[in-house]
Amino acid sequence: MTKVKLRTKDISGNRKSLYLDFYPPITHPDTGELTRREFLGLHLYDKPKTPFDKQHNIDTKALAENIRATRQIEIQNGQYGFLSTNDLNANFVDYFKELADKHNQRNREIWLCALHYLKEFSGGTIRFTDITPKFCNDFKAYLLKEPRIRSKLPISQNTAFSYFNKLKAALKQAYKDGRIKSDISAKVERIKEAETERQFLTMEELNTLAKTECSLPLLKQAALFASLTGLRFSDIQKLTWAEVQHSKAEGYYLRFRQKKTKGVEVLPISEQAYNILGKPGLPDESVFEGLQYSAFMNFHLKRWVLKAGITKNITFHSFRHTYATLQLSKGTDIFTVSKLLGHRELKTTMIYAKIIDQTKREAADKIKLDL
Repeated sequence: MTKVKLRTKDISGNRKSLYLDFYPPITHPDTGELTRREFLGLHLYDKPKTPFDKQHNIDTKALAENIRATRQIEIQNGQYGFLSTNDLNANFVDYFKELADKHNQRNREIWLCALHYLKEFSGGTIRFTDITPKFCNDFKAYLLKEPRIRSKLPISQNTAFSYFNKLKAALKQAYKDGRIKSDISAKVERIKEAETERQFLTMEELNTLAKTECSLPLLKQAALFASLTGLRFSDIQKLTWAEVQHSKAEGYYLRFRQKKTKGVEVLPISEQAYNILGKPGLPDESVFEGLQYSAFMNFHLKRWVLKAGITKNITFHSFRHTYATLQLSKGTDIFTVSKLLGHRELKTTMIYAKIIDQTKREAADKIKLDL
């Protein structure tokens, strides 16, 4: 363990400067450099002559000793602005893996992919003391040019955005856990998220899909429910009958906690959406028992969409986009749509307004005269 001793150094004016000597050295969290000294900004008179000078030396020595004792206790408790060499020499990659393992399966996969690139970039070992803003920015540049694990194609900007966010999240947690004493994540800018094309179904396409048989009836039931409510797959998957409620004044509605944002929501739903759910079960039973996100489900989703004659690249999340787009196209104001989707910020919902504007442009161009 690092020991703290009080030492002096000769300075001008027949004085001695007081400083703390750390051994073994400790590492400064901002510079990442080992240091053995902390100058206190205090001095003693080398040869005090007057009573004032003598009393000054007595009081200053007492103050410096008090600081030394305080530093020793702070270092032992990990509370001082420096960390012990042992802590900072620990492998950040191992810590990142521990955080990844704490997440649910779907989110854990993203963490593990980010971990793969972190290992490739670092060689598998990064000391906490090596984590600096420069390291983070170098890793950011690496993600933006490195090929994917399987396809060998470049990582998309939004995928790099997601992986880099995991690094920032890990650094923020390390700061909260006291593994680093500086919030490095706050000093590094995110990768900008690219605006993506959000696929959605028109009302005609949705009706066609509803009339088309699906090889997985549970998938069809969940997809149509998402189209009528705007719920994410994660919230549909965990929905219980206790969260499906009804009152004479409000009609049918869902009272649930969003899995993504953790916010408690009260979402009105139509009678048709309720009827899609089928016969109610016990309060603690899952509404969509057995619904699992998997490659198997996605395969049957694509088959169902193609069977309906729809050639768009539709994912399950497209049904949430469909709900938002159709609400706006039917005249629902964007503030209401934002609330229905459970968005925290209106700017998140504004992307759907752009889609509607494009749809209007395409509609305007359909009427042409033979001049």
